[in-house]
Amino acid sequence: MNGFIDLRSLSGTRGEALTSRRAVESGQRAVLPVSVEVEQYAKEVLDFSSHYGSENSMSYTMWNLAGVPNVYPSSGDFTQTAVFRSYGKWWEQCVSAWPRFRRVPKSFHSYDYIELGFEEPVYPTAVEVFETYYPGAIVQILACSCNPFSQNPPTDVRWEVLWSGEPTKMLTPQARQFSPKIKHISFPTNLLRLEVNSSLLDYYTELDAVILRGVKERPLLALYKMPVIDISDLSDSEEEFSDVGGPFRQGTDGKNQRTSNGYFDRLPYELIQLILSHLTLPDLCRLSQSCKLLHQHCCDPLQYTQLSLQPFWARLSDASLEHLRSRCTLLQRLNLSWTGNRGALTLTGFSSFMKACGLSLVCLEMSCCHFLNEACLEVISQSCPGLQELNLSSCDRLNPQAFTHISKLTQLRRLVLYRTKIEQTAILSILTFCIELRHLNLGSCVRDGVATLKSISKAYMSLLQIEDYDVVASMLATRCRTLCSLDLWRCRNLTDRGLAELVSGCRMLEELDLGWCPTLQSSTGCFQHLARSLPRLRKLFLTANRTVCDSDIEELAASCPSLQHLDILGTRLVNPASLKKLLQSCPQLVLLDVSFCSQIDMRVVQELSGLFQNVAFKKSFTQ
Repeated sequence: MNGFIDLRSLSGTRGEALTSRRAVESGQRAVLPVSVEVEQYAKEVLDFSSHYGSENSMSYTMWNLAGVPNVYPSSGDFTQTAVFRSYGKWWEQCVSAWPRFRRVPKSFHSYDYIELGFEEPVYPTAVEVFETYYPGAIVQILACSCNPFSQNPPTDVRWEVLWSGEPTKMLTPQARQFSPKIKHISFPTNLLRLEVNSSLLDYYTELDAVILRGVKERPLLALYKMPVIDISDLSDSEEEFSDVGGPFRQGTDGKNQRTSNGYFDRLPYELIQLILSHLTLPDLCRLSQSCKLLHQHCCDPLQYTQLSLQPFWARLSDASLEHLRSRCTLLQRLNLSWTGNRGALTLTGFSSFMKACGLSLVCLEMSCCHFLNEACLEVISQSCPGLQELNLSSCDRLNPQAFTHISKLTQLRRLVLYRTKIEQTAILSILTFCIELRHLNLGSCVRDGVATLKSISKAYMSLLQIEDYDVVASMLATRCRTLCSLDLWRCRNLTDRGLAELVSGCRMLEELDLGWCPTLQSSTGCFQHLARSLPRLRKLFLTANRTVCDSDIEELAASCPSLQHLDILGTRLVNPASLKKLLQSCPQLVLLDVSFCSQIDMRVVQELSGLFQNVAFKKSFTQ
């Protein structure tokens, strides 16, 4: 699957290269030798935040991004491509959406990422991405100094941005080869990271392959770089602060005296706090070095009740948390997603911060935090007694036993376990004690892929999955009757019996994702019973269930007038008449995915689009 091609051209000797460098540095004109350029396709997919596909399949998974193109130059919806889990802005409008954090830098646009390993470390000269459907989502490309295949990883891991931009919406969903102008870096790399934002796209973006071009010999680079101020580099030492001359103030003897802080001394404390609340975290840290007064304000714990460190994942370390610890004693919402990987955060550093700052914490986001282990979850359960929201999305390296500690967080209202290895005993324990749950995501909580199955006994594999979703559904119906949203994306063994029990007990449900649940059959009447039981329903995903029929759609039209999002991709039994009835009965409907619905062709979609202009119809294609 992976390609490795040497593009050889004329090259000079090492002595010629050194001579040319000296000539350039001395201001002389010289002709540089042409280096050997290497062209490589990705050897391996190392990490990613989400994907549309299943953990034990290749269709629509990130693993398709390794190797040579499967689809390009063709355009359209192909299972052999890499597809992230979400697109558009409508996800943010759902009741299950997480509230946004304040103070996120405007330059941070990333929603998802994927990391790719290449065979040979090179100094990058170009990066090419084959986008085969709805391009424009890539917002950042980074390179890492760490060789992912080395037996001796370095202690100091550096990330450099090769290119960054804003999310874009192309005029056409057709395929393209994206090759932005990249920055030169001072180290060789064979680890790239693509970060994406699909919020402007009308459908899922699909990626086919990535090429890394580069040279093995270091090219001429600037010898000096502007220093970057890091959070952990900022000291609180009062010796660094000096008074700055400002306007005059009337003294007690009637004479004008110079003050150190200008008019800031006259402003109310609360007003200064309000002004500073609009600064990003790095700006707040920099401002704290300007004078004693602003240092006092910038270190006030009231400035740190919300803290999103996700935008700074590449530089966050134990030292960063240690620096912030004294300021975060009133911390309520914390986002550590994507941080700490490759040794950047340790159990010691994380535990110290959580024990000092976790008492008031109500929200903790830790998606893709691969440093987490069972001891970390135990610290969270002990240090954050009032925690209400916990996101462990794609923490797929946590062992199954670690999740039992979550059951101690009895005030939980929101829990995301997407792409984790939680097993049945742990989830049942959580549901027994966390009866205040309003939002639960168990999407893609399935066992490892086929390659892993060969090396692990069947008895042990049974511990790496939720064996019986009917039992889980029954427990939800009994213990979590105020549940508002439930994501069971790609659960493999939920039956009509379990679904009937779930919807009968959890009648407050507004969102239900049953996409790619193959054991549910419309012939049992389960979908009609669902519609009659959930009058508050606003979002329903029945993706890839080919048994959904007109009777199901008509029952939704009759029983769920608040429906806003419906995905029936892949059904073969729904006719235009029932869809029209649904659209007439559900005036709030804004998204309807009818891709690969054999009875709904583009002519029907265009006709319905003209009649119901507030609805976004999704109909993918291949060519």
